[in-house]
Order: sequence, then C-alpha cells, then structure tokens
Amino acid sequence: MALPLSYNIRNVFVRWRATLATVLGVALVVAVFVLVQALAAGLEKSSRNTGDPRNVMVVRKGSTAESSSQVTREQLRLMLYWPEIAKSAAGSPLVSADVLVLISLPRLSNTNESHVLVRGISPVGAEMRAEVEEGRDRKTGEPILRPQVTLIAGRWFTPGRREVVASGKLARRFGGMNIGETFKTAGHHLTVVGWLDGANSAFDSEVWMDGDEARGVFDRENYSSVLLRVPDEAALHSLTNRIETEKRLPLRAVQESAYYASQTMTAMPIKILGYFLATAMSIGAVFAAMNTMYANVGTRTREIGTLRVLGFRRRTILFSFIVEGAFLSLLGGVLGCILAYPLHGYSTGTMSFESFSEVVFQFRITPVLVAKGLAFSVFVGIAGSLMPALRASRLPVIAALKAV
Repeated sequence: MALPLSYNIRNVFVRWRATLATVLGVALVVAVFVLVQALAAGLEKSSRNTGDPRNVMVVRKGSTAESSSQVTREQLRLMLYWPEIAKSAAGSPLVSADVLVLISLPRLSNTNESHVLVRGISPVGAEMRAEVEEGRDRKTGEPILRPQVTLIAGRWFTPGRREVVASGKLARRFGGMNIGETFKTAGHHLTVVGWLDGANSAFDSEVWMDGDEARGVFDRENYSSVLLRVPDEAALHSLTNRIETEKRLPLRAVQESAYYASQTMTAMPIKILGYFLATAMSIGAVFAAMNTMYANVGTRTREIGTLRVLGFRRRTILFSFIVEGAFLSLLGGVLGCILAYPLHGYSTGTMSFESFSEVVFQFRITPVLVAKGLAFSVFVGIAGSLMPALRASRLPVIAALKAV
C-alpha cells in the first residue's frame, strides 16, 4: 500500500519553519550553479552566433586564432581574383583583408586598463558581415538572411582620417568610446564616429577601422586574416581545396561560422568553475537537507509508528521520506532559478583565452540550464533524505508508538 503524495506535500508546508532554511540553502546553490553555467552558455552563444557560412576565413597554417596569424600582401594578391570568389554588384571581388591588434583602454568602472580588439577591415568588410545566411528558401532557393552587424549610432569611418566605429556594448565599459571622443594608442589619436551592434556575436567585442590604415597606425606589414565570400557550396569546396593544395600558400581555409564556433575555449574554465562551486556548495546543502529530515523523523516518531500499525511497509515509509526530501529540494531549485532569472540577458565581459582581449557577452539562462538546476536540486534532496529515511523505516513499531 503506497502513501498518497499529498501526505508528503502537506508535511512540507505544515512544518514550514523547519524546512525554510533547507529550501533557501538549496535555492542559493542552484542559483549559483545556474548563473555560472549561464556565463559559459553566453560565451558559447556569442561564438556560435558569429560568422556567415558563405564566408571563408583564411589564416596561416598552425595558428589557433586570427590574432596569431599572418597573411602577406603577396599571398593576398595571389588569391584576389580566383574564380571561386563571389563578386559584388559593381563586379569587384568580395574579399576583406583584416588586421587584428590588441590595444589597452581604461575601464569606466575603475582605473584599471584592459585589452580591446581593434579590427582593420577592407572597404567591403562591413558589407560581408552585415547579414548572415541561416538557410535557403525551399521554394525559391534564395538565402534566408538575418542581420549581424548594424550601425546603431553615428556613421561609418572614413579611410585615412583616423576614425573608428566601436561596439556599443564596449562603449558602455571603456572610456573614450562615446561618439565624438578620441583615444590614444600607438602614438595616434583615433576618433570614434559611430557605434555598431553585433547581434550578440563576437563583433560586439571589437572596434573597427580601415584595414590599410590600421597597418600604418600599428606598423603592421602583413594582414592577420583574409575573408572571402563564395557563391555556393561547390565553390566553397573548390576554394578550400585550392588553398590546401597550393604550395605557395602556407595557409588554411575554414568557414567563418565554423571558425568562430571552435573559439569556445574561454567558456570551458567557467564551466569547470561552475561544477566545482556546485559540488562544494551541494555538500553543505545535502547536510542541511539531512538535518531537516532527521528533525522531521524525530518529531514524527509516533506518526511513523501509526503508519506501520495501519499496514504501511518499511519500504513505503522509506520511499515516502525520500519523496518528501526531493520535493523539499525541488522547491529550493525552483526558487533558485527564479532568483537567477533577472540576470538573463545582462551584458558582462571577461578575458578571452584565444585573443587575451575583453569579450562582451550576455548571461543566457536557457531551458536546458533550468532543467539541469532542477535536476541538481532533486539530487541534493534525495542524497540528503536517504539516511533519515532509512532511520524512519527501521523504527520499531512499539517504541515509535510509545514516543512522546
């Protein structure tokens, strides 16, 4: 004969004073777990949300990131007019030779400085990153596009005038980034003339300027990478094969979207930290749940004896107390997710382990993370209830009925 679930639920609410501390303890553990994992999810989303499958990024063989790559001007000229490269409406090849440079800027929140990534792009570089192909229409075969980089304030930079366009999210974190302001780097003053929005992509962490001007300002002879646009998948395979087999080009080619999707190393330490904190804090939460359940057993000794007299078996009582502990912790898990949710979409930043620059991203509390948090809370409740439940199920009937 099984005990009705309403019995356990009623006990949790009737003895609310004894269970409140456990619920709050579990809630804090789940909130920390969800928030730390939301950081990692935001970082991964920022990387996976970047790049267009129509674009091919060319970097030096052996380099793990654009910032450690070099593409010479001779190599660029060799690639410039390959037949696999798409053309613009004016008939010019869609190619952007980029320069990536790290500069130091002061934070608005304190006097410390942090590295910011400056990207020098070719005249068509902004056009190639303005929209991203998400698929193709089944009827017409036309690409389905979504905005990626848009100008949200001011204007685009004019080559040769020491002008830059900064990410609007970076501007809220660093000094000298407001429109019309200037900042000094490499002995030159650069003027911010506009703000861009990267649609929660890696471009939200960058400052853009003209590529050839960036080479002059930062004394760079070569480029960091080259971005090529291909018209279709056949051209993509032909282009990558050409680059891989061309002996004069010690370069490698990868789809832009695939390149950024692989740049998720920064999220891994945060994930590990989240699991470590959750493990450490869950030990305390398990003991809190165990203490509460032992107190429940102590105050319900006669009640347990009565249940045995009514015909309920030991395993039924054992299961009943475990269910009660799991439900108790589930309440804490729900509360923890509610406490964490206000930070969903909150913009923050950290250092990228790929480029060692500031990377801006948002907390992302996904349904999967909420499910993980709730499952984690149930585990804490079961672990904390097991020993008290065993004690309750093993109480002698006569002794239990005589208890005061």
